[in-house]
Amino acid sequence: MKVLMIGAGNMGATFAEGMSKSSLLNGRKLQIYDKNPQKITEAKEKGIFDTYTKLEDCLPKADIVFLAVKPYHIDALFEEMRPLINERQMFVSLMAGVKLETIINGLKAKKVVRAMPNLPAQIGLGVTSYTESNAVSRLELLLVRNFLDMTGKSIHVETEKFIDASTGISGSGPAYVFYFMNSMLEAAKKMGFSDFDSRVLVSHTFEGAVKLFNESDITPKTWMDRVASKGGTTEAALDCMEENNLKDLIEQAAYAAFNRAVELGNE
Repeated sequence: MKVLMIGAGNMGATFAEGMSKSSLLNGRKLQIYDKNPQKITEAKEKGIFDTYTKLEDCLPKADIVFLAVKPYHIDALFEEMRPLINERQMFVSLMAGVKLETIINGLKAKKVVRAMPNLPAQIGLGVTSYTESNAVSRLELLLVRNFLDMTGKSIHVETEKFIDASTGISGSGPAYVFYFMNSMLEAAKKMGFSDFDSRVLVSHTFEGAVKLFNESDITPKTWMDRVASKGGTTEAALDCMEENNLKDLIEQAAYAAFNRAVELGNE
């Protein structure tokens, strides 16, 4: 199987490197294309890719083509791609906000998968939601899932509505966590902790809490109840969050990202 990644930026390079380890390649190197010579030089230096700066040298012979370019590049890219593709090829979009219909019409292709990855894919802990056009078979979808899972976990969703929704939860979600971490870091420093000690306190608190959650069937609410003693320090903190409607603000933020994803798809 021959796999091509179009786009060697952060997301493209991350997925390409993860997928290069897949046994589905049968010992072949994953192909990667970018017009930017510097990006291709960086990819070539890794020694695990076949690199290209001309689409005609790689696109026609690919079985699965991943698209990891900025959405504003797609009109010119699709025009260049159309004469070089064939009906047996499958296209997997990692582009935010670009609908299946846009890709199908732009490429005149039938087999298209739309995926929504997130930043932790860079360390193999990403989560990617994906859905497909009607022409994609179950076997083809399984192949795509196997490649996506090389950078973490993937979840199949029935419609594009859930791709936009996952943008509001997992796609943008790491930034919410970093926002919360940054606020805690600043609080720790104001309390007198050094930068190093603040980082240790906050990072290990998040890491430990996530590990506790993942290694049990206990809900976050139950964990909160276990930590918060009546009249204690944790209860005081949680009461403050409730009084200031933090839960509602977090939900509103997730929906703001969701709604913006829908808007981007309609632009």
